[in-house]
Amino acid sequence: MASERVAMYPGTFDPITNGHMDVLHRATDLFDRIVVGIAINPSKTPLFSLEERVAMIEDAIHEKGWDRVSVDTLDGLAVEGARKHNAVALIRGLRAVSDFEYEFQMCLMNRHLDPDLHTVYLMPKEEYTYLNSTIVRNVARHGGDVSRFVPNGVKRRLYDKFNIQT
Repeated sequence: MASERVAMYPGTFDPITNGHMDVLHRATDLFDRIVVGIAINPSKTPLFSLEERVAMIEDAIHEKGWDRVSVDTLDGLAVEGARKHNAVALIRGLRAVSDFEYEFQMCLMNRHLDPDLHTVYLMPKEEYTYLNSTIVRNVARHGGDVSRFVPNGVKRRLYDKFNIQT
């Protein structure tokens, strides 16, 4: 029997968006199991705590019924998190050409750190190509409707965080 093919989908997910969820869904078609690795990035000041981000992603995964997807935290290199879970690949989303240079550099460094770990790039649906967590936070902060951009639980938490009444 072939061994289980595990992939890690690393990111800060502050918060997770429907674009992230679309990439994750595409990854479930390719791998037996996916670990969403929530990164602790010291150069960023997240809106949501690590615990809140874990809860939001676990809720979104549960809502979709994805039993082959789990969540873990990453306090260090994505390559190390991938090794911890015996992952054969890192999943990365590409929205636009502007993402490519950064992702290319990261891929080359990760390949240097672990030549056996592959990076798989997946593009979200066209409707999510302009979407990122920063834009979603800014729209929610000003009371805009983010229903089309995030899972229901994320929307509720965003509005709670900004004291927005719906």
